[in-house]
Amino acid sequence: MERDRNMTEEKLINAVGELIVVEGFESLGVRKVAEQAGVNKTLIYRYFESLDGLIYAYMKKYDFWLNAPLEQPDISDIKGYLKTFYRREIAEYRDNTALKRLKRWELSSDKDFVVKIRAQREKSGVQFMEMISRYAKVDKEQLQAISTLIDAGIAYLAMFAENCKMYNDIDIQSDKGWAQIAKGIDALIDIMIK
Repeated sequence: MERDRNMTEEKLINAVGELIVVEGFESLGVRKVAEQAGVNKTLIYRYFESLDGLIYAYMKKYDFWLNAPLEQPDISDIKGYLKTFYRREIAEYRDNTALKRLKRWELSSDKDFVVKIRAQREKSGVQFMEMISRYAKVDKEQLQAISTLIDAGIAYLAMFAENCKMYNDIDIQSDKGWAQIAKGIDALIDIMIK
């Protein structure tokens, strides 16, 4: 019984992402998600309480900062850890079209579950800052500002790339362009970390 519920929840969560990619966020509805998942729409209410609850579950599953790898880094290679961390963030944003569209929508939403997601991200971000601040050459306020710009830049450019090819003469729709951005992030890490 529990396995069936888990499988159904997974189908519903996946259906949200599939529909957002194919039809866009605006056309998302309980009936469409249930049809896409091949289940009765009452299960959305039973398992997630509402469409918002289901969208929250999708975001919670795929949001980078809610699932960020915040393990204690190897202090002998803190720069390597951070460079890999930000490359992982780039890859996850670039690879998940549905999440990019949800994040774009989120910018203009104040729904309760969105506020909750933001608070959870903030908690992860603060934890990340605490973890890396002891390795920084710059003071904590500068580290926070630089890290904020890196993270916001990755999110913005990943969302923007869906409808725009170039940004500051960098092809943000190509692997080559993102490799250039990653090298720029590496340079910032080299400056701010001991």
